[in-house]
Amino acid sequence: MLGAAGSADASSRSLVGAGVIEYTATPVSAGGVNDRVSDLNNFWNAVDVRSPGDLFATARGGALAEYDHLKTYYVGYGANTNTTTRLRRYVGEAGVRPLLLDYTEPLLLANEPHRVRIVSDGSAMRWWNNGRLVFDYVDPEPYTSGHFGFRTTWSHFRIQDFRVWRLSRPGVFPG
Repeated sequence: MLGAAGSADASSRSLVGAGVIEYTATPVSAGGVNDRVSDLNNFWNAVDVRSPGDLFATARGGALAEYDHLKTYYVGYGANTNTTTRLRRYVGEAGVRPLLLDYTEPLLLANEPHRVRIVSDGSAMRWWNNGRLVFDYVDPEPYTSGHFGFRTTWSHFRIQDFRVWRLSRPGVFPG
């Protein structure tokens, strides 16, 4: 996945209920034009408030403001030129991107695989990187269905081993 000036890729099928999303993302730093180690961004349980039944009714590139009308959870891992790792909860309003958690580590490592696991189970959201729990958030008004997507800007990632499945026992988190 190459992200020049911003790009996004979202799943065409909506995710419903308790589930797990896993993938391995390797930030590529090999001297290419977009080989900047930054911005492994992903969103899940995304619904566009302007067209709740069709996330793709509105075209998007990678500009951050193009996602403001989503209700979604959003992780910016290694964001801001690989200086922050953040969890946001978008509320579907232009210019409103509430920041829930903001860390200065962990960050991306060039040419090293990052195994991501996202667990969405009712009001509980958990996000791991390489077995380390990075975000553990309980939402009093959870988003429980919607699309998953990647967003990046001026970056190059190799995405592998992408899997999605339902939790067989909601409330029991795979670690």
